[in-house]
Amino acid sequence: MKIVLTGGGTGGHFYPLIAVSQALYRLADQQKLVDVAIWYLAPEPYNPRALFEEHITFIPISAGKMRRYFSIHNFIDVFKTLFGMIQALWQLFFIFPDVVLSKGGYASVPTVWAARILGIPIVIHESDSKPGRANLWAGRFATKIAVSYAEAASYFPAGKVAITGNPIRAEIINPITNGAHEYLKLEPNLPIILVIGGSQGATRINDAFLDLAPELIKSYQIIHQVGKTNLSEVNKRISYLLADSPDRERYRVFDYLNETALRMTAGVTDLVVSRSGSAVFEFAVWGVPAILVPIPESISHDQRSNAFMYARTGAAAVIEENNLTKSVLSSEINRIISNRELRAKMSEAAKAFAKPEAAATIAQALIDLAATHE
Repeated sequence: MKIVLTGGGTGGHFYPLIAVSQALYRLADQQKLVDVAIWYLAPEPYNPRALFEEHITFIPISAGKMRRYFSIHNFIDVFKTLFGMIQALWQLFFIFPDVVLSKGGYASVPTVWAARILGIPIVIHESDSKPGRANLWAGRFATKIAVSYAEAASYFPAGKVAITGNPIRAEIINPITNGAHEYLKLEPNLPIILVIGGSQGATRINDAFLDLAPELIKSYQIIHQVGKTNLSEVNKRISYLLADSPDRERYRVFDYLNETALRMTAGVTDLVVSRSGSAVFEFAVWGVPAILVPIPESISHDQRSNAFMYARTGAAAVIEENNLTKSVLSSEINRIISNRELRAKMSEAAKAFAKPEAAATIAQALIDLAATHE
């Protein structure tokens, strides 16, 4: 059985593909399937270590990004995509996989086009409530379509769509409680706030929390993932802001939380503050209440819609970026953490929204399609 994965450019595209790969190998072992092979076709490997650990072969395929604003790079990137189509057609002809799984994004276009030309079944997965342009295009001829939000189904042909949720990697799906306070060097009886802006960090969220740091650490402990590019600057600012505070150790700054640290944080945190990309599904499966600060609609077409749709379940509150002031953020944090009953309701709503079996559901669909492909 041969499976090709495509899509990428962000962790929100890449890591769900890793989760599906894990489920594929697990199901193949359970069902006694032999000779399972998986390839990943994209411009960059994103995380080479993850590909190596999951036994996925990376093949570079050129792709150009079509920006929503005027740029000379849009013209140049057309040729990158055309060259990528030739590359993908050549690679798929020799691999000739049983099925292609696409997560969308500009990186997926050459491989999806080549699969269509060669008559290879295509499955797409859409993480957002408003599908991106690549998946809207691919949805016209995809064999099966999986969506994370029920609202996204209306954008695709009826009869092809399944609401699966978002695939989550096996290593982070289950929070760890035992030993978490000791591992993370946290006080055992003080509420914990996890601040996470995505793999690259979120400057506006970082700035808002740094402004509030002296006030917050009087009542809370903060675990703040700031992104690798922001780590040095944030550490300097925190050192200055909290230099005279006896509670400065309550504000913990990380560039990136590895799987163990993330699971332990999930096991003890009382509230998460984040953007509203694919990480929302991790917070949901953990059952952690959230405050979401979506990227403005002028920059990202989907995050605002994601945030409000998730908030309507009762699992989160939303603060739009132009309202992200010290007073508003502090008020929302205090409102949620001080109300134990509210947090319990938000946690239950999050768990009700979660679909921890998403990766296995998609993997089984790929196996079924591969079994019928000639």
